[in-house]
Amino acid sequence: MFVLPGFLVYSVFFAGPTIAALVLSFTDWNGIAAELNFIGFSNYIELFTNDPIFYQSLTNNLKFTVSVLAFQTVLSLVFAIMLVKNTKANVFYRSIFFFPTVVASVSIAFTWNFMYDPNIGVINNTLSAIGLENLTQSWLGNPDIAIYSIAFIQFWMHTGQMLIIFVAGLHSIPKELYEAASIEGAGKWHTFRYVTWPLLAPSATIVVAYTTIQSFKAFDLIIATTNGGPSYATEILSLLLYHEAFNNFRFGYSSAISVIFMIIIAVITIVQFRILKSNDVKY
Repeated sequence: MFVLPGFLVYSVFFAGPTIAALVLSFTDWNGIAAELNFIGFSNYIELFTNDPIFYQSLTNNLKFTVSVLAFQTVLSLVFAIMLVKNTKANVFYRSIFFFPTVVASVSIAFTWNFMYDPNIGVINNTLSAIGLENLTQSWLGNPDIAIYSIAFIQFWMHTGQMLIIFVAGLHSIPKELYEAASIEGAGKWHTFRYVTWPLLAPSATIVVAYTTIQSFKAFDLIIATTNGGPSYATEILSLLLYHEAFNNFRFGYSSAISVIFMIIIAVITIVQFRILKSNDVKY
């Protein structure tokens, strides 16, 4: 009886929709028809053989995820080490870094849309004011950099969240180990490499896995900034399946994309957990 409420919530909001998506992926359902017309693996065949936008979306997803993962993980770890002591100033700065996480993504997207504006945006105006006019450009209108501009917003928004996880991990490391390293004459780098980082592996696993899933599933930030443009330069898989379902009314095809999407995230997450599993990391 204690398990039943959680099981019902899990079944209704996760297991049920997942099974439904798998079934719909073998149909050509348009979201309106009363009956399902099963077409076998036609959606998957089209997806892998005759849909260049799918491959572009996957590439954009990888660019976005790798960029966010690299910068967000490194910055959050650096800031965590800098702010690990529980002083009033450090607690204040942690709160400042964490604040963007609790703000709605759409609100942040609209704010950065204004900042990225090529004509009146604060970024281009600041560059012009300090004599760097040659660096000004259309940050969201240039297909070569648009996905990276949005990736910057993503890791700016969530670095504080990962910082808190690393701070908690740092606080769990016994001080005696640092004292022993100091007695042995270990410098800051060796202390970090042989004491801090190995014992931070569980926290790093959480940060890397969560950041990867979070980045792959990014949706509201991108749809509110570029809606996949320009010329599909920022179209990612979550946006593609939305457009196929609600713009083109191809719910069956969209379901096939969602199934592949789920498999990709699952594989990447499993690989990351195996690589970063604390008792498997070699130093």
